[in-house]
Amino acid sequence: MARSVAAKKSVKPAKPSYVLDEQVGFILRQVWQRHSAIFARDIGTNLTPTQWAALSKLAETGPCSQNQLGRLTAMDVATIKGVIDRLSARGLTETSQDPEDGRRLVVSLTRAGQQLAEKVAPNALAITRETLAPLDAKERELLMVLLNKLR
Repeated sequence: MARSVAAKKSVKPAKPSYVLDEQVGFILRQVWQRHSAIFARDIGTNLTPTQWAALSKLAETGPCSQNQLGRLTAMDVATIKGVIDRLSARGLTETSQDPEDGRRLVVSLTRAGQQLAEKVAPNALAITRETLAPLDAKERELLMVLLNKLR
């Protein structure tokens, strides 16, 4: 009997039709986890990736509605509201009523928010460089083209 158990153990199972390590979502999550660890280590201030996305987009575009900022940063309504609430509590953003539509909130950077965005931008660029460091220049360019096609 022991012999038949040993024989069964030596039989390699057939490859399953679904192998997690070969799935794009799983690989993207692992890459995101690596990038997030680099971000947390190197951003140089107490900002989350979503907070940095909001700050950097406001620095890029200037004031805009909270809903528009959510769309520009790929955040849903509840997420962008929480991000802006936390940034405003830190004195980095402020909201005001849109003079053309009182139902809409306009978000803008405060002076401190603008200064922080300018200070942190070099760190964020370095984080991107480190995330992409395993790739050569042509591979980095191709990866960005392919990722943009998947958006």
